[in-house]
Amino acid sequence: MKKFSKGMRIICVIVTICFSLAAASGCATKGQTGALAGAGAGALIGGLANSGGSWGATALIGAGVGAGVGYLIGNEQDKKDAENRQKSTEAELKPLAGTTWQVISINPKPEKVYKSIVAKFKRDGYVVTTKTNMEGDIETVTEKYRVVGSTLILNKQDYVQNMQFKIDGKKLIIDFGNRSAVLQRIS
Repeated sequence: MKKFSKGMRIICVIVTICFSLAAASGCATKGQTGALAGAGAGALIGGLANSGGSWGATALIGAGVGAGVGYLIGNEQDKKDAENRQKSTEAELKPLAGTTWQVISINPKPEKVYKSIVAKFKRDGYVVTTKTNMEGDIETVTEKYRVVGSTLILNKQDYVQNMQFKIDGKKLIIDFGNRSAVLQRIS
């Protein structure tokens, strides 16, 4: 049975470590995973391509080149993933993203009456509702929102609220199920 040389054992250790780390580490990005996997593959290829020189040196050179190439490939995949997430997020926020609405009526009338209620739907997926009571005190609520068809979904850590909505010109009509509201677009 043929024994591995010291250089070949080093290569095997490097490859095993790199592939084990890539598989088990749960790298934060595909660029990091690609760098680890590329280092292992590069070490293996560098060691196998050795033509009489130092096994360790060719394996290390291969690991370095492989890590760089693996990172570049993985990083490009990360960029595509981020672009796809952005497109998906933008679709979930239309047509309300970047608009501001003021409540002009609520039916049936709520127990607590406000001088003004304004909802600003930001482009980052948050809606900020500012309520001014009759004494002039201001209350602000920030919630995440998204739109699925004609359903507006608002949520915070402790609740999710689904409501039907319709935009009719400069009016936003929201049906909460037990209550409805009409809002006027102000920007």
